[in-house]
Amino acid sequence: MPYRRSRLASAVALTSAFFLPAPPACAQSAASATWSVTIVLSPTLVAGGPATLAVFGADGRLASGVTVETSRDQRVTTDSTGRATFTAPAQGDFLLARSLSDASVALLDTGADANAAATAPSGTSHALVLAPVISLKDRFTICGGGFRGDADANRVQINAQRALILAASPACLVVLPGPKSSPGPVVVTVQTGDTQRTAASTLVTLEYDSPAAMVPGKKTKLAVRVRGTGQSLRIVVENQTPGVLRFVRGDTQEVRTSGGVNNFAEIEVQPVRSGDYSFHARLVPPPDPSAAQRYLRAAEPLAPKDLQHRLRDFADRLARHPNDSEKIRRQLDRVISSTIAGDLRTLLQAAEAAL
Repeated sequence: MPYRRSRLASAVALTSAFFLPAPPACAQSAASATWSVTIVLSPTLVAGGPATLAVFGADGRLASGVTVETSRDQRVTTDSTGRATFTAPAQGDFLLARSLSDASVALLDTGADANAAATAPSGTSHALVLAPVISLKDRFTICGGGFRGDADANRVQINAQRALILAASPACLVVLPGPKSSPGPVVVTVQTGDTQRTAASTLVTLEYDSPAAMVPGKKTKLAVRVRGTGQSLRIVVENQTPGVLRFVRGDTQEVRTSGGVNNFAEIEVQPVRSGDYSFHARLVPPPDPSAAQRYLRAAEPLAPKDLQHRLRDFADRLARHPNDSEKIRRQLDRVISSTIAGDLRTLLQAAEAAL
């Protein structure tokens, strides 16, 4: 969830600012604003099957008119909804989708896994799989198979409130809750054709508490509060304006909320100068060591020889000790920090995100 504060005339204090919410995700931005974009893919595609992707512009809105390369011989352009349909490759371990300014990766299921994902839902093997806690302001994933690759051929509701399907494949959907959804326990319903499935989750919002005063050079604390659950949650807070507001323990911090009725986490900050400042708070999704292994093994052939053994070791350790995900994630983060932008880095970042 993004937060932004207004610029102040005073060069001394950072008080008397106001909150500016993020623009609605369902609005479209002009193609001229899409020089910096984010591509959203279903995390798992089915080989040779249909799929839908979405593109967000730098303004946080779905962007029309953006061309994305989904394979060496296939390019698609987002329509007025900011989405585009395409066909996944018939072979391979993954798909890289690229634009001029971003790249995203999805795993590719083939053989029996692909057939299971594409089969119409029947029995418990096709139960919906989603995180136990989801955020009102951020997209989340629903897996379980039996979906349609055309996003509009599926329908998702959260407590009877329509949600927006951003990306889709027969294996998984990527969904953004509707703005009228309310925090608390929810029932998520997915309708695909004549089949309807449900799953329980909890919807939360992450809200910002303004300090009483913010003075350049003087440390204070920002509080992020959770509405919708008293459960202690892991969240990541990212500083988007380090030149204005410094996070004392690093510009990206993972913290755990206190739990209870007053459920919050604090970040120690130090104002640098007067000006606009913003940050983004999001939930940490449950780890998926299996997906991380697949990304690491896909990255191995692209890595320099001196790195290949290390990536293989990460994948093997995850297979033997999946509970070591956090330790391996920290080690992988150090590898990513010294890896230049490109397909290898994109795969490594996907593995880190899965942990």
